[in-house]
Amino acid sequence: MTEAAGNPAGDGLCLREMQLDDVAMVMEVEVLSFPTPWSQAAFLSELLTNSYAHYFVAAVGARVVGYGGMWLIIDEAHITNIAVHPEYRSRKIGEALLLCLMGKAKELGAIAMTLEVREKNAVAQNLYRKHGFVPRGIRRGYYNDTGEDAVIMWKDEL
Repeated sequence: MTEAAGNPAGDGLCLREMQLDDVAMVMEVEVLSFPTPWSQAAFLSELLTNSYAHYFVAAVGARVVGYGGMWLIIDEAHITNIAVHPEYRSRKIGEALLLCLMGKAKELGAIAMTLEVREKNAVAQNLYRKHGFVPRGIRRGYYNDTGEDAVIMWKDEL
């Protein structure tokens, strides 16, 4: 476990690579965070069979309170998801996870990073802008649950 002292959240928050034993707690965060959550099988597949995948959890003590993941393909990182348990939001944990993913991507040789974010999720878009991501396009109807568009954001230099 790595103490997140240099990260914005601080306060005993630890960031570490996601383990199989974390998936049950990750699922709790997932179900509380998204209208159409990923399945447990999807997370297990990411951890066990996707060689491009890198996932991290944010923990307070033994409790997983957030997670983030990305795929690294050649020199581009694609953030797949970042979520924080509702009881722990507004404590900069999402920002700590974003910085963790950005650092790992750079460490692994990525030079750029991308993600999709719901068009109406201004809080997340503001966080990404704060760290140098810029909107570059729209994926129409990207989110099946609501038909909402996704904003494609890029950070060109990690």
